[in-house]
Amino acid sequence: MPQMIFVNLPVSDVARAKAFYEGIGFTINPQFSDEKANCVVISDSIFLMTLHRDYFATFTAKPVGNPGAETSVLLALSQDDRAAVDSIVTRALAAGGSEPRPAQDHGFMYQRCFADPDGHVFEPFWMDPGAVQG
Repeated sequence: MPQMIFVNLPVSDVARAKAFYEGIGFTINPQFSDEKANCVVISDSIFLMTLHRDYFATFTAKPVGNPGAETSVLLALSQDDRAAVDSIVTRALAAGGSEPRPAQDHGFMYQRCFADPDGHVFEPFWMDPGAVQG
């Protein structure tokens, strides 16, 4: 079985999170979704678990942070090209997200940023494959 990653994020409203991520174009796996959580399918091996804050708290002994006020993780998502970077950010904004900082164009890499309604920050980016080859 290939290795998979499940990123768990606390959210204040599970239904709102579901609508936001579907609005971006991701799908929900109903097998692992209910009133406490959504399993957002990003790819065949990457999943985003949006867990209600109270439910999320049952998985940790630490206080649950406030992503709208503090940053503890930035989720970088590779894209096929610059247009795909712009497209996912446009969809995120239309679905109720925000863009906390302007685009960054480094020539060999282009990135933008969006925050979901709870404040979790995603950084879609495109990097010139020639720039990463030895």
